[in-house]
Amino acid sequence: MTSKFRSALIGALALIPLAFGPVYATEVGQVTNLPVPRFVSMKAAEGNVRRGPSLTHRIDWVFKHRDMPLQITAEHGHWRRVEDRDGMGGWVHYSLLSGTRTVLIEQDKLKLLVRPDPNAPVAAEFEIGAIARLGECTLEWCFLRADGYKGWAPKARLWGVGSSELRD
Repeated sequence: MTSKFRSALIGALALIPLAFGPVYATEVGQVTNLPVPRFVSMKAAEGNVRRGPSLTHRIDWVFKHRDMPLQITAEHGHWRRVEDRDGMGGWVHYSLLSGTRTVLIEQDKLKLLVRPDPNAPVAAEFEIGAIARLGECTLEWCFLRADGYKGWAPKARLWGVGSSELRD
């Protein structure tokens, strides 16, 4: 791909709302051609986080929570550099990740509402640090599901979804 064509392609992508990443992505991954950064989740119950993109690199720690939302910030072969909500991360093998979107609840006793309206009835309350599956999102609200409960929450109280990201 010529650099002129690549620049035009990246420019065109910047105008397209993407369901799996920031609304105005400016970069695409060298391996997948998907937007970088983008959100994913842990597929595995446990995953080694390495200093570099290979098995020869040291393991710095282990992610131990299935469905934890992560942000991919770089790609190299079968490896993805990821960050968690606190900005901690490293390189994990792509087989440990899922495109299924989840979010981390960032407010204690976050009210899940039956519709995207601050005056709507409460369907449930989530504790800070809970993980929910991400559904539809408007500019201000996202539809969540967790432990048999479902409803709407303010996007500003969630980590794992872009502030301007729209999802159907």
